[in-house]
Amino acid sequence: MKFTKTTEQDSNYNHLEKMSINELLTNINAEDQTIPLAVQKSLAQIEDLTEQVIEKLKKGGRLFYLGAGTSGRLGVVDASECPPTFGVPYDLVIGIIAGGEKAIRKAVEFAEDSITQGWKDLQEYQISDKDVVIGIAASGTTPYVISALEKCNKNNIITGCITCNENSPLALTAQYPVVVIVGPEFVTGSSRMKAGTAQKLVLNMITTTTMIQLGKVKGNKMVDMQLSNNKLVNRGVQMVMKELRIDESFATELLQKYGNVRNAINNYHIENK
Repeated sequence: MKFTKTTEQDSNYNHLEKMSINELLTNINAEDQTIPLAVQKSLAQIEDLTEQVIEKLKKGGRLFYLGAGTSGRLGVVDASECPPTFGVPYDLVIGIIAGGEKAIRKAVEFAEDSITQGWKDLQEYQISDKDVVIGIAASGTTPYVISALEKCNKNNIITGCITCNENSPLALTAQYPVVVIVGPEFVTGSSRMKAGTAQKLVLNMITTTTMIQLGKVKGNKMVDMQLSNNKLVNRGVQMVMKELRIDESFATELLQKYGNVRNAINNYHIENK
């Protein structure tokens, strides 16, 4: 089957520079509304990949995201949000971007074109068959990502991907591909838009489902979140108050004593048996 980059096809809109602000915003919003439906069509693929992630992490493995440009940044963002949200170690979900840390803020020329650096970057973390690697690339053609996944496959490391082009080299390389077809971008080829949004949605789904399955959520609350600012401390106090049906002062005291919501609740029950 022929490989066509739908993410590179001409926009459904033309003469953008002649549109009013309202027209631009309305048309972008209309395109954005198609994204969740595109993700929905890929739910079976997302489930297959997420099952692999959960299985490996339950056995002590790690989840790696590997990408370049916008895709790499999205992986880094999702990985960096897991510890404060779910109280997991910073080395459980790891985001790696072509070009290294500086590429998060500023594009590093030709970093995505290396066919050796992706695997080298993974090796710095002593990658093994206990882990899972998800390559992220809207185009599905990024050499940095594809070559790294090929090496992972040869080393019996589970591989997945998130891409927005059907039958792409990346989708054909990954053992568990997730392909979300969002179609042409509003600005032709600007895959930070619909493709980037789709990737972010899928990343949210994978890590949130994984963390729930790992026991990091109680009811619907982030009971293991890090209390790293006043907003989160206040949220934690409200959780403890609601769960234990106690006043704010006592809830604050428990939270300060035990360090997080789960410990505060569990120790209260132990002490009041």
